[in-house]
Amino acid sequence: MESCDVLIVGGGPAGSTLAWKLRAAGVDVAILDKKVFPRDKTCAGWVTPAVVETLKLDTADYTNGRILQPIRRFITGTIGDRPVETEYGEIVSYGIRRYEFDDYLLKRCGARLFLGEPFKGLKHEGGAWVVNNQYRAPLVIGAGGHFCPVARYLGANLGSDERIIAAQEIEFEMSDAQRTACRVGEDRPELYFCDDLKGYGWVFRKGNFLNIGLGREDNHKLSEHVNAFCDGLKEQGRIPTDMPTKFHGHAYLLYPLAPRSLVDDGLMLIGDAAGLAYAQSGEGIRPAVESAIFAAETILAANGNYSRAMLESYVTRLTARFGQRLQGELPPDPAGLGQRLKRGLAHWLLRRSWFARHVVIDRWFLHRQQPTLPG
Repeated sequence: MESCDVLIVGGGPAGSTLAWKLRAAGVDVAILDKKVFPRDKTCAGWVTPAVVETLKLDTADYTNGRILQPIRRFITGTIGDRPVETEYGEIVSYGIRRYEFDDYLLKRCGARLFLGEPFKGLKHEGGAWVVNNQYRAPLVIGAGGHFCPVARYLGANLGSDERIIAAQEIEFEMSDAQRTACRVGEDRPELYFCDDLKGYGWVFRKGNFLNIGLGREDNHKLSEHVNAFCDGLKEQGRIPTDMPTKFHGHAYLLYPLAPRSLVDDGLMLIGDAAGLAYAQSGEGIRPAVESAIFAAETILAANGNYSRAMLESYVTRLTARFGQRLQGELPPDPAGLGQRLKRGLAHWLLRRSWFARHVVIDRWFLHRQQPTLPG
């Protein structure tokens, strides 16, 4: 049986960042993941300079054979309405391919890697947790995304009583003819909110790769929304008409509405497994990385005592950073009056350059108001 101090289930940015921090402090860490890396991952794929700084990413090393696409401007608006272009004149974010990004972070983290091995079970035995009857550790971290199996052991009812965001996305390498036909600029992601404001679509070019997707508060007729969005972009001549049609789906929880318990004796959840995506944008990489930093601080301070009482400071750190979660359901609006007013005002605001820059991009998508978390 393999033994370690901390076993992390999930090798994405949250899991690899936690392993990287713990290994730097001399902790014996192992990562278990059902996939072999590099692997495809559904994600629009951009990181802010704050994430680059927190991860202490060596950009010169990273760009050796990988995409790190500078972003200097955005196009935003409502699907079918007049868009607004916002120019920054400086790099405010970077486009990445999760296929490359996650693999890079995992390989540099220094943990023992057990890849291509699905999670099969968890039991408590002799003062430690045993996973798959093969891996033993006093502390197990759930970092396996929305459907992370460790979350079940903390009481999560996956896919039942949780208000998810459902998304479909595709990323493909364009042919020479498709690159010529594509009118999407490399340094400007395009973000278009749905008419009912229950989600948004995006199109983002990263070198020779094109990423297109749409996410909504529920998955009702999601494919129809995605197809209509893509058809509109094709009619405008913005994307190749012969693009692939096989989209990939994923789900995640927005932080304010995520009901999950995050710690128990010898158990913790980080990243999407904890339901940390930003409320307005659904972006999850920065919250995932920052949750890993907070988890590492908590684990090192616990000094081997991984009781729930000792791990609760992790929840305190998250709350201080991201705010309180909402308790219970949102207030009812039986006549739909509040929603109609919200839609009318939002459509008007989304046409304004000031609102697009200072609210939609700076606050909702880049979170420039939030200080960088030291790595």
